[in-house]
Amino acid sequence: MEEALFDGYAQDYDEWFVANEKVFLSELGLLKTSLGDHPGRTLSIGSGSGLFEQALRKQTGIEVSEGVEPSKDMAAIGTKRGMKVQIASAETAELPAEAYDTIYFNGSSSYIADLAVAYGHVAASLKSGGRLILLDVPKESAYGMLYMLANALGGYQDSRLAGALPKVPYPEEFLNLAYWHTTPEKAAVLTSLGFDNLTYYQTLLANPVYTDQKIEDTVPGFDKGGYVAIIAVKK
Repeated sequence: MEEALFDGYAQDYDEWFVANEKVFLSELGLLKTSLGDHPGRTLSIGSGSGLFEQALRKQTGIEVSEGVEPSKDMAAIGTKRGMKVQIASAETAELPAEAYDTIYFNGSSSYIADLAVAYGHVAASLKSGGRLILLDVPKESAYGMLYMLANALGGYQDSRLAGALPKVPYPEEFLNLAYWHTTPEKAAVLTSLGFDNLTYYQTLLANPVYTDQKIEDTVPGFDKGGYVAIIAVKK
């Protein structure tokens, strides 16, 4: 992940979630389910503006106050929302050894080219038996396919996308920065790094054009969701 990748886009990021409140709450539900009621000391990698962490604290009482974020703009907002943020990438963050019970990447894996390097670096900060949680849009999902198609067509204005877009689609600037990964690809990287006991949860099962019509439940599996969590345990 490049330094300052999202500098200049922090407001766009938050505004998209405000405009797609039901999508946000569906994804928040997936994060809550993945963390469980007692996640222990927890670190958010690619913590962005701290939007999810603030909502998690207000709505569930779960406190995630430590983050790593390469964008200074994003980190500044996260700090205002009560987080202690290290401005760094997943690959370069200075983290204590075997200090965390849970580390998660919420939407940030899609902005990382080499997953093995990033996951391997932060894995050293997990305790034995700790959990690494990856939440993201899978490449093979309806959302992933839509985003890749829109990017290939030069943006959402292409007439061939008419009728297939959400009312407020994800900002085009973010599509240009993404490296999309499949769920099996991420799972294979985790296994190669020595993680096991992989479990999966998913939400946003409706097609993208319909997903902001209601808050969706979190269900087991990964084969249908537009937002999927992989939970892996460090040996």
